[in-house]
Amino acid sequence: MNVNFFIPTLFAVVFAPLILGIINRTKAFFGGRCGQPLLQLYYDLFKLLRKGATYSKTTTYIFRLGPMVGLVCALLATTLVPFGSQRPFISFSGDILLFAYLLGLMRFFTVIAALDTGSSFEGMGAAREVHFSALAEVAFFLGLISLVKITSFASFSEIYSTSFANLWDMKSIEMILIGSSFLIVLLTENARIPVDDPNTHLELTMIHEVMVLDHSGPDFAFILYGSALKLWVLGSVFVQTFWPIRSGCVYLDVLFAFLSMIVLGVIIGIVESTMARLRLLRVPQLLVAGAALSTVALVLTMR
Repeated sequence: MNVNFFIPTLFAVVFAPLILGIINRTKAFFGGRCGQPLLQLYYDLFKLLRKGATYSKTTTYIFRLGPMVGLVCALLATTLVPFGSQRPFISFSGDILLFAYLLGLMRFFTVIAALDTGSSFEGMGAAREVHFSALAEVAFFLGLISLVKITSFASFSEIYSTSFANLWDMKSIEMILIGSSFLIVLLTENARIPVDDPNTHLELTMIHEVMVLDHSGPDFAFILYGSALKLWVLGSVFVQTFWPIRSGCVYLDVLFAFLSMIVLGVIIGIVESTMARLRLLRVPQLLVAGAALSTVALVLTMR
């Protein structure tokens, strides 16, 4: 077996927490602060894994199962997305649907684990998460359909093949629209500003954070790491759609893709430093706009 097939998963497993560190350091720079260490999330994960977990008497096995299933789904998703021009470990026609449903399954178990606590507070966050994610999925699927229509392939490894960069010469408008839609989905699915603020703890504005308040120890580490992997894979899809770079050398393309992920982390940090979070009533309008961008791209591909 070619060991190069493990490169996309290996980069995701090792460097996913680094992107969150880059985002936080970028926000600290704009705020005039030194900020937390770049590798802070790595330290937090190791600390949480050494601790014990506390469980409420009202919770069942679902509460304990949620973080583990979420992490497994995120790890499986990393095996489906190529990195640079390197094909992923798993590739078949229709794997884009498996990718989307793995992220959906990850969200489902996070939601039911939150509901299993019996807390109305976490139920409120779960309801918001499901509401916004349902709208984001429309934009994401329409974007994927547009890519399938443009490339005539239904697999990530075939869509983002060496010839994908050449499509920008003929389909630049469609690519910009799809990439913009994917950026909105990326920010929404990862609970980033302007949809959600991962640093807030205000009861009336929390979405994702409120669902994981009762988790602790290794369970909370699984959630944090799974979230970092989710950010990485969705970021990888966005990066390879918006600025694909193909040099003809697999290792050089992987390096370019890694540098692009770092740039993406800086961009997310700039977005979170220069704009405020939207009101909850405005978030659906943003997601509908993302779906509209993908729809326009799909219509243009049918010309």
